[in-house]
Amino acid sequence: MSDVLIVTGGSRGIGAATARLAAERGYAVCVNYRAQREAAERLAAEIGAAGGRAIAVGADVASEADVVRLFAEVDAALGAVTALVNNAGILERQTRVDAIDAARIDRVFATNVRGAFLCAREAVRRMSTAHGGAGGAIVNVSSRAAQLGAPGEYVDYAASKAAVEAMTVGLAREVAAEGIRVNGVRPGIIYTEIHGDGGEPGRVDRLAPTLPMKRGGEAVEVARAILWLLSEEASYSTGSFIDVSGGR
Repeated sequence: MSDVLIVTGGSRGIGAATARLAAERGYAVCVNYRAQREAAERLAAEIGAAGGRAIAVGADVASEADVVRLFAEVDAALGAVTALVNNAGILERQTRVDAIDAARIDRVFATNVRGAFLCAREAVRRMSTAHGGAGGAIVNVSSRAAQLGAPGEYVDYAASKAAVEAMTVGLAREVAAEGIRVNGVRPGIIYTEIHGDGGEPGRVDRLAPTLPMKRGGEAVEVARAILWLLSEEASYSTGSFIDVSGGR
């Protein structure tokens, strides 16, 4: 039986690159999406056409009921999950903290923090040897913004990713003796659609010259780090982070 991976927010960007690379390496993959059904189903079909196994499952990770259903559907279609990539994340339009309202903060934290916790909970319930599982690995997608703060752009997003990092360390230590490794990646300035969500589609090109490597990163470069952390090559790594940020 192949390893079974759930990638949340898997229809585009880093999530899609991770799902595609994981399938190439033999994982059965669930491509989770919230709104982009066509893109997720197209990716799952692409993986299937290449000889892999993949399904697309719609679920809003901010909803507890949706997360429970997501994992149940994967149980039925692919088998017990052995790997989770908490990738689903949102940001809102660039602005200063003095222009942010409570509703925006709630939206960002509901997806980025609550969603990561709920998915991790369901994964641990299936993977942990304390629950009769065979172990597994979780990778949480953070951001360099968690250290840099994203001033003048989206401090709320940066704060949500800092919360995900605290969860990563705490959960890693909580389940280390139960066969589960929990690690994180910190993407930097990466070519994905999320910059358009923030109101500046060309943000990577603007910032690339300021980076030590003088270029933006590609989604697959983050995916390679994620797949390493999921793999047995990282068997003694837990509670750790890989920066994929071109030196910044």
